[in-house]
Amino acid sequence: MPVATMPLHRHVPGRSRRPGGLRRAAHRMVMLVSAVAVGASLLVAPAYAAPSVDEIERQIDKQWQQLEPTIEQYNKVRSQLRTNRQKSGDLQKKIQPLALEAELAMNRVADLASRYYVSGPSQELGAVLLNAKPDTLGEQMAFLERLAAYERKQLESVMKVRKKYDDQKAKLDALIADQETKEKQLAAKKKQIDVEIKRLERSLPVTTVKTTNCPTINGVVSEAARTAIRVACQQVGKPYVWGATGPNSFDCSGLTQYAYKAAGIYLTHFTGAQWNEGKAIARADARPGDLVFFRSDLSHVGIYLGNNKMVHSARAGVPVNVSPITTMPIAGFRRPG
Repeated sequence: MPVATMPLHRHVPGRSRRPGGLRRAAHRMVMLVSAVAVGASLLVAPAYAAPSVDEIERQIDKQWQQLEPTIEQYNKVRSQLRTNRQKSGDLQKKIQPLALEAELAMNRVADLASRYYVSGPSQELGAVLLNAKPDTLGEQMAFLERLAAYERKQLESVMKVRKKYDDQKAKLDALIADQETKEKQLAAKKKQIDVEIKRLERSLPVTTVKTTNCPTINGVVSEAARTAIRVACQQVGKPYVWGATGPNSFDCSGLTQYAYKAAGIYLTHFTGAQWNEGKAIARADARPGDLVFFRSDLSHVGIYLGNNKMVHSARAGVPVNVSPITTMPIAGFRRPG
C-alpha cells in the first residue's frame, strides 16, 4: 500500500516564502553591521600630538611652585630648631654653676640652722659665754644673725638668677618641642615630595641638557660679590636636591648660602631669612652679586648677574644654571654683607 509523502518543497506554516522577505532581512543585516562599525569607530580615541618639551616644562614649573614653599618651610624650621637648641644648651651651661652655687649656699644655711635647732641653742650660747666678755655677747649674737641673714640673702640672689634662666629655658624648651613636632610633620611630607619629584623627573623628555658657566660679567663692585659669583658659577651643572647645601648638590637658598660663605658672609639656609639678612636694593640699582627673590612668599632666590640674568638652583630635574630673571614674578633684590 503506497505511503503518502510530503513534498520536499512544502514550507512550514507561518513563514513567508516571498523573495522580498529575504531581501529585507539582508538589508537589516547590512544596516546592523554598518551601525556596529560606526559605533566601534566612535570608541576609538582620537590621536593627539605628544606634548612638546616646552609644554612639559611649563607643567613641571607650575607643580614646582606648589612644592618649593613646603621645602623652604622645612628649611626654616630646621634653621630655627638648630638655633634654639644652641640657645638651650648655652642656658644649661649657665644654669649648672648656679645650681651648684645654690646647693652650696643652701648647705651653709642648713648647717647654721642645724647648729641652732638640732644641736640646741644652749651649746652655741654656752660657747659664746665661755669665750666672750659680757659686753661682747650681744655683738657675737648679732654677728651670728647677720651671718645667717647674709647666707639667706646669697641663696635668694642665686635662686632668683637661676629662676630667671629656668623660666627662659622652659619657654625655649616648649618652643623646641613645638618645632620638633613641626619638623616631624614636614619630614613626613618628605616621602610625598620625593615621590612627586621623581614623577616630575620621569615626565621630562629624554634629552641632553647642556650647561655652560656664567657669561662675562661687568660691574661687579665688591670682592665678596666677585667671590660669590665665581663660586656659584662653578656649581653650574650640579643637580638640584631639596635641603642640600653643597658641595655636590643644592637647593636655591643652599646655593646662595654656599656661594656667600666662600666670601666670608654667612646666610641662613632659608629664603625668608636671607631676605632679611641683606640690604634692600631697588631693581634699578641692582648690581651683579645681589640676591634676587621671587614670588610673594619669597620661595625662590638666585644670584643676580646683570642684564636680567641670574645663576640659581632652579628645581628638581634642572641643574644649577644661568637663566633670565623674567621667568618668575620678582619680589625684590637684597645685597648681602
